Amino acid sequence: MARSALLNVMVQAAFKAGKSLARDFGEVQNLQVSLKGPGDYVSQADRKAEKLIREELLKARPTYGFLGEESEEIKGTDGAHRWIVDPLDGTTNFLHGIPCFASSIALERNGEIVAAVVLNPATDELYTAEKGGGAFLNDRRLRVAARKELSDCVIGCGVPHLGRGNHGKFLVELRHTMGEAAGIRRMGAAALDLAFVAAGRFDGFWERDLSAWDIAAGILLIREAGGFVSDLNGGNAMLETGTVVAGNEHIHRALSEVLHRPVPTR
Repeated sequence: MARSALLNVMVQAAFKAGKSLARDFGEVQNLQVSLKGPGDYVSQADRKAEKLIREELLKARPTYGFLGEESEEIKGTDGAHRWIVDPLDGTTNFLHGIPCFASSIALERNGEIVAAVVLNPATDELYTAEKGGGAFLNDRRLRVAARKELSDCVIGCGVPHLGRGNHGKFLVELRHTMGEAAGIRRMGAAALDLAFVAAGRFDGFWERDLSAWDIAAGILLIREAGGFVSDLNGGNAMLETGTVVAGNEHIHRALSEVLHRPVPTR
């Protein structure tokens, strides 16, 4: 596959951070046996990965803005372009030695995501997309799954954890979706969840209470793989609302309808 110069910069930045995360992940697995645990070490790994990505991206395009999870936003003098970066999505997985985590990099141009990279350093799976150029896993072209009935589908989701999100609302959504789908999966890394939809591994996905850096790259991956993504109100304000629902045309519509069913009354 042919990549633009900008996408090559993004891939290079992701691999640079990925090498650092892979080394630190090995150490975290060793630290699991200690009483203190690896929490502080993981925080350092996260910040180090973002620093590597930020330096690589801003070296190539010093006028672009930068929005990352671990540092202050850089507005940039360009005005039209902004990098949106999660250096380590799936921190809790990483912390527990679970090899399901990723670095996510998106390029926003005038409010629209135009390039995306998601890399899982533990599996060497690289997801890339450019607007109008398709989505790829390593060098394989991606298409969303073709299933049309929720009863045949595996649906991914995010589960609100301690101190975050509306647990009661999620349980209602889960109850409704469980009654319609073949299976529900919770992986713990939204960037990879969305990449899995693009790759046809998940038929659909929904989650609330996300940040822009969790989903920016995944949105483009799905759209370039022929899928549909919206916020939970059916609009295009995923980055602003922190909500997302995704799938092919049929499953996106069906899942959205299920998620909007009223709370059952006794």
